Amino acid sequence: MSDVVKHGRDSTSADVGQGMPRREFFRAAAGTAAALLLCGCDKDAINAYLQKRFQELSPDEVKAVLARLERKYKAKFGKDVTVSAKPARGGVLFGYGLDLSRCIGCRRCVYACVKENNLSRQPQTHWIRVLEQEKAKGVDLEDANPYYDPETVPRDGYFYIPVACQQCRRPPCTKACPVKATWTEPDGIVVIDYDWCIGCRCCMAACPYGARHFNWGEPTLPPEDVNPSMHYLGNRPRPRGVVEKCTFCIQRTRDGRYPACVEICPVGARKFGNLLDPQSEIRLIMEQKRVFVLKSELKTEPKFYYFYSL
Repeated sequence: MSDVVKHGRDSTSADVGQGMPRREFFRAAAGTAAALLLCGCDKDAINAYLQKRFQELSPDEVKAVLARLERKYKAKFGKDVTVSAKPARGGVLFGYGLDLSRCIGCRRCVYACVKENNLSRQPQTHWIRVLEQEKAKGVDLEDANPYYDPETVPRDGYFYIPVACQQCRRPPCTKACPVKATWTEPDGIVVIDYDWCIGCRCCMAACPYGARHFNWGEPTLPPEDVNPSMHYLGNRPRPRGVVEKCTFCIQRTRDGRYPACVEICPVGARKFGNLLDPQSEIRLIMEQKRVFVLKSELKTEPKFYYFYSL
């Protein structure tokens, strides 16, 4: 059976089954569904198996998918869960600012992200990496230390660079995906359809920032740690064998809230806002401070800006 049939891909696309005719595809899909029924799979399992790309779902199909996921997570974690698919608002393009002169390397942002976004505890998954750098050497990502462990931070003679998804305007990761499981939303957030990801890791190879993470093992999320407020394209639990990444806390920011890492920062080093709003904090920073982006020579045009205020 081809990978296309195995993953329930839509037969209307040109690459179905490496040239598999529509009739043959639907015959195979029907056979698969029948086999699943004979094996005792329930209706939700079959619908999940044959689900189309998120972008191709009708509004009614989206509602059905969200309801199915809510049932699934409630049964798994033993608590009421809401899964949203709230779309991007018009006139919004999210941008992020990080004040390197204030960051103290405490990693509170890392663990706030873990809690908010239902990241695996074992094996550990972190969407944010904080790099320690020697001040005398300046910004040099190749020489950075992500495993620093002093008794107290910040250490004299060092500064810290938190790195997560840079939410590029020209993201190479989306171009590399062979099944179009990742794309840029209208509000600038680069997302992943975790039900469509085939785990090939082409996007990881394409990302120059190391911001995508593959689930090699079955993620472990204790029920008591589950954040029940989820978004389909954001913090819902991910399975083994898919790639995941920061989404600017899409479940929060589309409701007008700050990302969890911004709220938790004890020194106010993190800034967030609408790049299209001339009165937003992120726009004022860009106009009044000397900002820079990582690896600007690659022309990925990140919407994650670093600056010094002191």
